[in-house]
Amino acid sequence: MANSNERVEPRRPPTPPPELLAGVGSGDYFEIGERALALLEEHVGLRDTDRILDVGCGLGRLAWPLGDRLAGSGSYDGFDVARPYVNWCSGSLGLDPARFRFHHADVRTRLYNPQGKIEPADFRFPWPDRSFDLAIATSLFTHLLPDAAPRYLREIARTLDRGGRLFASFFLLDERARKALAGGTALQPLTSAVPDGLVADPDVPENAVGYDADWLLREIAGAGLEVRASHAGYWKGQPGLEYQDLVVARRR
Repeated sequence: MANSNERVEPRRPPTPPPELLAGVGSGDYFEIGERALALLEEHVGLRDTDRILDVGCGLGRLAWPLGDRLAGSGSYDGFDVARPYVNWCSGSLGLDPARFRFHHADVRTRLYNPQGKIEPADFRFPWPDRSFDLAIATSLFTHLLPDAAPRYLREIARTLDRGGRLFASFFLLDERARKALAGGTALQPLTSAVPDGLVADPDVPENAVGYDADWLLREIAGAGLEVRASHAGYWKGQPGLEYQDLVVARRR
């Protein structure tokens, strides 16, 4: 009989192929998912029964640990603009398809889906109002230009139930960030101006996008969301909770 005090190691997911992993950033696929789950537990009070929307689900790094975390009434819907990511998640993760669903959104982006038919600023999420308790958008807004961000925020708010939570990451251009960028100490260079923000590459602007912090706070409030916490990221060249800035908000 196993010792009841022994720590049970979590199941490890299948590893996506290198050609797909190259598009979602560096780092251990499994460890990043476990870290993201821990952040949700700590900062948004993850519940077994949460109906979760993962906006820009990528290769399902977070879906995998949620497979063991959510109870029978909990559910997960993730969507991404990159069809190969969605196809891999649906075909390879082996999660319960009745509760874990992956969807392709044919939204145009020069980085991941240049032939997409839907402009980001026109995209309507394919779910009714109040469908979810928790929306997750990590490394989503950092690849979304400011002209489309208000639409995504409104759609997140629309599909969240009353009191629903948002856990999102950004490159926030506050005073600390602008000083780091001016002094060359920022770990993420953002050098080209766009309305309400900065980008790293004007030829492929979605590669990395930062928003003016005051502008973003106004847009979050205008969408019907209330910021409950904000944590600076270490991309600004100073200690931080995670690389990107984290924001926790709640639907009013």
